[in-house]
Amino acid sequence: MRPHSLSALHYGWVILVLATLVAFGALGLARFGYSIVLPAMQVDLGMDNTQAGVLAATHVVGYLIASLLGGVLAARFGPRRVIALGLGLAGFSMILTGLADGLTAVGFWRGLAGVGSGMANIPIYGVVSAWFSAKRRGMATGIAVSGSSIALIALGPLVPYLLDEFGRSGWRVCWYVFGCFTLLLAVAGVFLLRNNPAEKGLKPIAAGNNETAVGEGFEDERPDWSQVYRSTTAWHLGVVYIAFGFSYIIYVTFFFKMLVTEGGYTTIGAGRLFMLMGWCSLLCGLIWGSLSDVVGRRYALLSVYLVQAAAYALVSLWPSNTVYIVSSVMFGITAWSIPGIMAAACGDLFGYRLAPAALGFITVFFGVGQAISPGIAGAMSDAAGSFSSAFLLAAIVATLGAVGALSLPDDRSRTEVATDSG
Repeated sequence: MRPHSLSALHYGWVILVLATLVAFGALGLARFGYSIVLPAMQVDLGMDNTQAGVLAATHVVGYLIASLLGGVLAARFGPRRVIALGLGLAGFSMILTGLADGLTAVGFWRGLAGVGSGMANIPIYGVVSAWFSAKRRGMATGIAVSGSSIALIALGPLVPYLLDEFGRSGWRVCWYVFGCFTLLLAVAGVFLLRNNPAEKGLKPIAAGNNETAVGEGFEDERPDWSQVYRSTTAWHLGVVYIAFGFSYIIYVTFFFKMLVTEGGYTTIGAGRLFMLMGWCSLLCGLIWGSLSDVVGRRYALLSVYLVQAAAYALVSLWPSNTVYIVSSVMFGITAWSIPGIMAAACGDLFGYRLAPAALGFITVFFGVGQAISPGIAGAMSDAAGSFSSAFLLAAIVATLGAVGALSLPDDRSRTEVATDSG
């Protein structure tokens, strides 16, 4: 095992670039692309807000299924295979979403795209945990989640252009483009991803001379998944994670639609505001992940939840052009930081072999929050004729997430938490 040298690029940085691209495709395109394409889909397919929320939930349900299986499959068969398969499934399903006619067919392919997204996105953080030592793990996972930010930056101008260029079929062309790019990422994953530094004869980045790669020496052992499911801290993390899933998906799904229907924005103008959000969120994972390395995961989560609760409440209570911009910035600077912090926490607690299963376990809670909230928010907006009540609900739930984060125990070692079971 040779330590990494400053004179040559450590392969861990290649892994980090790939992880960022996985987030770009599996989340940025497959999930958040829906938010920007949604108004055009509603017009062409005749959907109301309740149906749009249910359609968003089908993707999340697929992601939830992958949360139950993806992490365990990655721990059993290796993350590289599962990630590449997931990207391929997501890309294929996005293309077929564009070809579908009717809500049932679109919902089916959106759900299958969610399965692929979860299979790719959940295990990739276990891979990142393997390639970076605990001293840099929060930073690395924070960078990886910025793939979603890059997607918002790209989609902000791209989607309005495609919608304008292709008219009523523009939303279909968008899904073709999203799917083809994600399939290319699947091919890159097959050839370039490596599960851990040992496969390259390396140590993790920032590892000490006597520090071995996380998970090294356990490749031939069956992982003890019960360490995850019996950990009370894992359950606590999961409950806190529900609040993020429930609240952020309301904002991401309906903010663009609200800007167009209630805020007086054109599609191009709303796209520019989404691009601003993307630019603001570009470094959010790095900043908050690095902060969590210093102050601990608990206080980083608390801070993020409070900022996001304020962003949602502003839009609900004082809607105006200035508030829309401020809210976009506030959400942007925290946007994807919670998944990165959660991924780092799982790496801290359970190590390389169990990190995908641990992240998959708490992502079930995250997925439940996402699955139930879009339909509720859509129905509330249809009943009230406005999205204000839906965004206020998101603010309340995010505040509850802050309370739950504050009640988390102080960060402890993997050994201490793994044995903390009931």
